[in-house]
Amino acid sequence: MRFIMSAASATPGGLLGNSTMIIVLALFIGVFYFMIIRPENKKKKEQEALRNSIHRGDKITTIGGIMGKVVDVKDEKIVIETGEDQVRMELQKWSVMSNNTAEAEKSKRAAEAKEAAAKAKEDKAKSKAAKKADKDLR
Repeated sequence: MRFIMSAASATPGGLLGNSTMIIVLALFIGVFYFMIIRPENKKKKEQEALRNSIHRGDKITTIGGIMGKVVDVKDEKIVIETGEDQVRMELQKWSVMSNNTAEAEKSKRAAEAKEAAAKAKEDKAKSKAAKKADKDLR
C-alpha cells in the first residue's frame, strides 16, 4: 500500500492526475444519484400521492395486510371497516400500502386502451386490404 501511495505522490499529477480523479468522483456521484436516490424519491412521491388520493368507499390494503373499506378520511388518519361484522379501525395514512379500488380502475382502463389499440390496428389492416383490392380492380 505504501508503494502505491509513494508512486502516486512521486509523479507530478499523481497516479491518475487530479482532473481524472475529479471526473471519476463526479461520475460515481452521478451513478449513485440515478441508481439510488432518484428512484427512492420517485417512490416516496408515488406513495404520498396514493395516500392523499384515498376517498370514502375505496378498498385498501395496509402494510400489515389488513384489507378494508374506507369509511372516514381525516388529515393524518383513516377509518376502515373490515369484514362482514363491520369492525372499524382507525389507522394512520402512512400505513396504507395500496388502494385496491384505484388499481382495479387503472387495470380496467389499461385493458380498454389495449382493446381500442387492437381495434384500430384491425381497422387499419381492413382499410389497407380494401385499398389493395380496389387498386387490383382497376
